Amino acid sequence: MAKFTTFGGLLASAAFALTAGTALAADYTLVISSWAPPTHSINARMWPTFSEMVEEATDGRVTTELKLGLAPPPAQMDLVMDGAADLSIIFHGYQAGRFVTTKMIELPGYVGSSEVASVAYWRAYDAYLKDANEHRGVKVVALHTHGGAQLMSAEQVTELSQAEGMKVRIPGGVAADVGQALGMIGIKVPATKVYETLASKAADGVVMPIDSRVGFKLTEVAQNMYMLPGGLYRGSFAFIMNEDAFADLPEDIQQVLEDEVFGEPISRAIGAIWEAGDAEAIEATLATPGNAIIDASPEDVARFDKIATGVRAKVIEEVAATGVDAQAAYEMIKAEMASFE
Repeated sequence: MAKFTTFGGLLASAAFALTAGTALAADYTLVISSWAPPTHSINARMWPTFSEMVEEATDGRVTTELKLGLAPPPAQMDLVMDGAADLSIIFHGYQAGRFVTTKMIELPGYVGSSEVASVAYWRAYDAYLKDANEHRGVKVVALHTHGGAQLMSAEQVTELSQAEGMKVRIPGGVAADVGQALGMIGIKVPATKVYETLASKAADGVVMPIDSRVGFKLTEVAQNMYMLPGGLYRGSFAFIMNEDAFADLPEDIQQVLEDEVFGEPISRAIGAIWEAGDAEAIEATLATPGNAIIDASPEDVARFDKIATGVRAKVIEEVAATGVDAQAAYEMIKAEMASFE
């Protein structure tokens, strides 16, 4: 089995993992397209971890090359389908109407870490969600989710009722459903444009994962974070691969990647990185002058639980309309997270 590096060792191995093509006599180099900033954990930790796992599993026969800025976030799937890159990361909520079943992991109310949720997500996908064939045209390498997203703003929010009427950057998917239920005025811009959107006051706030406070420098433009247990939603991401690029690899390499890297192993590893990023961002927030974390009151937690119940019912009905057993998938994710080892 491919060895998982400890989180502390990821940064040390990052330079090696992404430049191994020059250090090793690799037979195959896979081109990775990524849209996040260079220092974001997607590029600093997730892709290096993937690359390290691939190189170890294939005894150095396969390496990777990371390229940034090839296309904006919503265009990444088409980029991979067209063969302009071999691999990429996509956020399903950026592509309205293209993905529905992926909303199952985004539902509010799940209890557990990003690692736990990402493993449960992969297992539910393998058992139920893949039947919808929403990723047709690409190979799904990993499915993962960040921790609960929180409301961040320049002006302090101390009560959930203040969200009503706020102009808030909200991604697609379940986040949009939650924002609508809270009475927010949604502004859709990709994550790469959030900083300037907040800095220009075009939005009052943003709902994003906690690690974004570091990855997208939100401690500078959204100094206050209103925290709900479990967050407002989780985000659904996938690592995807060009089908021809995978088919062009020798069968023995294909098999070892399927057995030791793709699917649950890399999904688990990426989920753990999301979780570590959240912890670092909380520390950074508390250490940055002018920043504050406001915990939701018990009354607001109870109020949001009622809102979350309605959102879950709506989404489960929507996913069921695709022909997938949405209720079973939901119950499986909850059960997997509760029994996770």
